[in-house]
Amino acid sequence: MKARLPKGMGGMGGPQNMQAMLKQAQKMQEDMQLIQEKLDEEVHEISAGGSAVTVKIKGTKEILEIKIANDIVDPDDVETLEDLLVAAVNEAVKTVEKHNREELSKVTSGLGMPGGLL
Repeated sequence: MKARLPKGMGGMGGPQNMQAMLKQAQKMQEDMQLIQEKLDEEVHEISAGGSAVTVKIKGTKEILEIKIANDIVDPDDVETLEDLLVAAVNEAVKTVEKHNREELSKVTSGLGMPGGLL
């Protein structure tokens, strides 16, 4: 006995279904490109050490500015300042990556694409 599947279920669904899938994929690609361009231009401001160090970073992960509070500059303790700079820059990069991943996943949600690809 043969089981009959409803139209559009099983197999590729015919040429019309394939065209619809290709159009959907093309639209998704265009949407992702527009979102990526927008994300690249966004500027994030991240602080470390209770605002002792503030980093401005673009969505492209380009550091635009680093501000250091006057009271943290101690010539006898450069190591603390170096640690704060590293922490602030690392946090800035993580923030941009997370934000970009979340925004791009909105376009790909429901398509079963692994998040690691973004």
